[in-house]
Amino acid sequence: MGALRVLAITAALSFGVLQAKAHPHVFVDGGVDFVVDDDGSLTALKVTWLYDAFETLYILSSHEMSLNASGGLDEKDRRRLVQLRSDWPDDFDGSAHLMVDGSPIQMKWPSDLDATVIDGRLQLTFMRQLETEVDLSGTLAEVAFYESTYFFAFSITNTPEVLGSSVDCDMTVRHFEPDESDTELQEALAKLSREETPEIAQVGELFADRIFVQCV
Repeated sequence: MGALRVLAITAALSFGVLQAKAHPHVFVDGGVDFVVDDDGSLTALKVTWLYDAFETLYILSSHEMSLNASGGLDEKDRRRLVQLRSDWPDDFDGSAHLMVDGSPIQMKWPSDLDATVIDGRLQLTFMRQLETEVDLSGTLAEVAFYESTYFFAFSITNTPEVLGSSVDCDMTVRHFEPDESDTELQEALAKLSREETPEIAQVGELFADRIFVQCV
């Protein structure tokens, strides 16, 4: 069982409350921004995860933290949370999966993690530097936002942006729209317990929201 799942299950049990049994079990909003240099080369992705209020509380509980009277985190706790969450599990698969002109692009391990609480919801941001920068001029880049086992369901709710450059890029978000076969698969997955893993490899990709980027 992956370390992310162990954390989620342990924290939920510490609250004495389990989320609905249906798979997926954790829901995260957020999105991806594109770090582009002045030459039009993509150098990194900035990834944002925004947990719901309940998930926020039991993640904090797992680290023996709580929201302060203002509904945020004391700075000491925030720094400690950044340190703890920067220890990424060995099975971390990215959530942001990048392809350019149909070819997968390798990225480095997450870095520069930051944490804050927005309206009672924990937000994490982190960077994924590309192993080799990619010229986006005249190409089609695609980011699929998912976790492979679909234990975590990621939804793009943030409008993607180009960071660090004035290069002209057209960005389109395509949200997952289930057809009949997708619905049948989702119903089958809903029968899995929190401890079970779908037999279909990379099943999360089938339900992914996607961002398409074309730059001049």
